[in-house]
Amino acid sequence: MTKQMHFGAFEVYGPQVGGTLSWPHELSDQINFADTEHWIEVARILEEGGFDFLFFADGYGYPMIGEDISDVAVERGINFSGYDPAMIIPVLAQHTTSLGFVVTASTGMDHPVQLARRFATLDQLTGGRIGWNIVTGASQNAVAKLLGHTEMLPHDTRYAMASEYVEIAAKYLEQGWDDDAVRADRRTGQYLRREGIHRVDYAGEHYRSSGYFTAPPTPQRTPVLFQAGTSPKGRAFAAAHAECVFVQATTPAHTAANIADIRAQAVQAGRDPQGLKIMAGLTVFVAADESTAVQLQEEFLAMQTDEIAATLYAGNTGIDLLALDPERTLHQVFDGDAGPAGQMGISNIERFLGGDGAPAPTVREILDDLRGRGTRGFTVVGTGEQVADQLQALVEQTDLDGFLLEPVYDPRDLRAFSELVMPVLRQRGLLPVKHQNVTLRERIREQPGARLGADHPIPEVRPAPQGV
Repeated sequence: MTKQMHFGAFEVYGPQVGGTLSWPHELSDQINFADTEHWIEVARILEEGGFDFLFFADGYGYPMIGEDISDVAVERGINFSGYDPAMIIPVLAQHTTSLGFVVTASTGMDHPVQLARRFATLDQLTGGRIGWNIVTGASQNAVAKLLGHTEMLPHDTRYAMASEYVEIAAKYLEQGWDDDAVRADRRTGQYLRREGIHRVDYAGEHYRSSGYFTAPPTPQRTPVLFQAGTSPKGRAFAAAHAECVFVQATTPAHTAANIADIRAQAVQAGRDPQGLKIMAGLTVFVAADESTAVQLQEEFLAMQTDEIAATLYAGNTGIDLLALDPERTLHQVFDGDAGPAGQMGISNIERFLGGDGAPAPTVREILDDLRGRGTRGFTVVGTGEQVADQLQALVEQTDLDGFLLEPVYDPRDLRAFSELVMPVLRQRGLLPVKHQNVTLRERIREQPGARLGADHPIPEVRPAPQGV
């Protein structure tokens, strides 16, 4: 029996999703991303359709070609321009009752205490419906220049820093306050029980902190921990820390291998391998009849160019494909000084290097693969029944737990998926039972308990109950 599926919607608080071009199409309303009403409509569609959460990607960077911003990125709106999505989540929470919200926050952009306080606030304002998508950075070459860094941190160093970062944030969120620390007694005038708050001391290789956490406990305390990245270091980090993992979807076989590796490493870390919910990106062209769905895909593909694909790839990896010999493989980048290549977007580099008996594709073949795909995951086309069949097959082939829908025509695609696909999956018993008044963690885990699971390493920092 196929496992039940979880669904999120992958969005950015900007003009374009997935590093591809579709905002100019008449079916897309993404051009109005700055209008709050656009996002209220998206949130309501998702909640009514049975989605688990709205996921916002985010970052300070942008695609660079050489030492400057890509002209294509600016002119076409490819991973450039947008606002801070964390700021709109409280608004959307007021217009929904059960939908979760996940927002990307990079480790290293600010101190862990600052991030912990921000997510504690979001958890309180959403009633326990918040998740943190942990990334070690994106477009790191641009970010390094923006922040005045003299050089870009190596990939593996960023993951070592991320482990300390998450540990400090969790210590403050989990250890800083006892559950019964707040007295708020008008009669005695006592607000807090002094013994109920605790100093946190941490001295690591990359971060230091000592003091008290000012934010009172919230429904989940720690936000639901998401992680995106399928490099070797990324998979190891996910197995140790994440509750929900967003993997790069390539082929079903390659995706299945990455998922199996993450679950195996989770076992080595003493965690329940099936407790990790692993999801992949999904682009869906769905309509009441197959011919219309195919037409929607063809119109989207007709808008894509090599320049758009190369711009997105440069932003992810630091590699300008259009500057390379199109008849040679990506290995030509590593013949000499690779520059930022190898320290950015490892997953999107390794997927094109060949191995396991498969030859590495040429640059021309990489561009053909990326054009119309960008950072998008699996693509399925058809009627509601046909899409449901394909999703069921993907879950069976890969051991995925669900998908993040990456809309092309936004919010049209979200509405169509909710109306045409979700009822079919629900009829087949492939969607979890809807629950009201539960936290995002309870919804994702499909069981009671707003706090981190007992097999997660972070609860170890939780103090023993204190007496009054």
